[in-house]
Amino acid sequence: MKRFILLFCVVFLTALCVVSSAQAQLEIDITKGNIDPTPIAVPSFLGTDTEMRELGQDIAKVIRADLERSGLFKSLDPASFLETQTNIDYQPTFADWRVIKAEALASGRVVRETDTKIRVEFRLWDIFAGNQLAGLRFSATQDNWRRTAHKAADAIYKALTGEEGYFDSRIVFIDEKGPKTDRKKRLAIMDQDGHAPQYLLAGSDLVVTPRFSPSAQKITFMSYENVIPQVYLLDIETGRRELLGNFPGMTFAPRFSPDGNTLIMSMMSKSNSDLYAMDLRTRSTSRLTNDPSIDVSGSFSPDGRKIVFNSDRGGSPQLYTMNANGTNKKRISFGKGRYSAPVWSPRGDKIAYVKSLDGKFTIGVMNPDGSGERQLTESYMDEGPTWSPNGRVIIFSRETKGRNGSNSIWSVDLTGQNLRKVNTPGKSSDPAWSPLLP
Repeated sequence: MKRFILLFCVVFLTALCVVSSAQAQLEIDITKGNIDPTPIAVPSFLGTDTEMRELGQDIAKVIRADLERSGLFKSLDPASFLETQTNIDYQPTFADWRVIKAEALASGRVVRETDTKIRVEFRLWDIFAGNQLAGLRFSATQDNWRRTAHKAADAIYKALTGEEGYFDSRIVFIDEKGPKTDRKKRLAIMDQDGHAPQYLLAGSDLVVTPRFSPSAQKITFMSYENVIPQVYLLDIETGRRELLGNFPGMTFAPRFSPDGNTLIMSMMSKSNSDLYAMDLRTRSTSRLTNDPSIDVSGSFSPDGRKIVFNSDRGGSPQLYTMNANGTNKKRISFGKGRYSAPVWSPRGDKIAYVKSLDGKFTIGVMNPDGSGERQLTESYMDEGPTWSPNGRVIIFSRETKGRNGSNSIWSVDLTGQNLRKVNTPGKSSDPAWSPLLP
């Protein structure tokens, strides 16, 4: 299925954008726990005509929702605003925004350029310092206005935290229908805020564990459509699907290398599984583990030099790391319980995983050497963690108990404080987060 890729024209607005090094600048330290959300005002964007004004209202709503979901910002109620701006090229009346305790203000406008093209401009102001922090202009087709809103939210996030945002991205997941005993699972994709869900494959093939390529335009997954479950590659733009290899045993749990040229997967043979790497350019494979144990769930470090994986070679499922060529295997988890589904953060500083103990399943994180272990969630069944593009948020599957139990997707940040349910069309599982869109 085709997906429109939009190339934005992004221009910095320089008018009034003079920031003195002597001025205090609003910054949010997102490395601390229990952060009080920063109050930010996002008025409806101005418009040059009625349609553009309505579009400006929608854009502001999306920006507010993006920032609110991050847990770092509190979007102030527009009904509380004292000043009504009529031109974003002039400084706001900072005193009016200080009264309602706004610390930042994002004001913008939407301009019609042609019948199908719009220009979205916005400025971000530090209310207490009284200066402009950022100013951007996006040119886009009108039907892609939501992406301009996500890009604006990403720019605000970066200006105030110093780190890249994650709002202009997508999530691939498994849409589930039917009772637990006869569940239908289909590959689907949506924007990170749950908007525009759509199926990627026709029919009702049983599909699980989708994973994004670093290019964001290809997905690997496991399908049960044949007698033996096997790994496939799907091009999102063209809809072209390809079986990866013709292995004698079941292949599963695929993941891409950071450069997108290699795929790591597990292959089952005679009740044993090992990790293999496939060069996607030549389709040649190499065996990375060769042990009479269950080795599964390989995940590359962001520099491509290391792999974390799950193995019961020590007697119970634990986490191990090794070099990308399969050498220097080292155990890194030593806590109570069973560890599984490790995935390396795109920042390289953390590994997320699933831990089961005393009938509960948790999503946790640890440092690559196994230190600093922390549990972020706990429920009857939490599984399948995947990272946001900036490595600050994790989404995962949560299953409720019972015969009629339901699967859903949730998110949690690294503090463990901002736990939220992700909007999906229905029952859903196996999420995977894309990189930022091009």
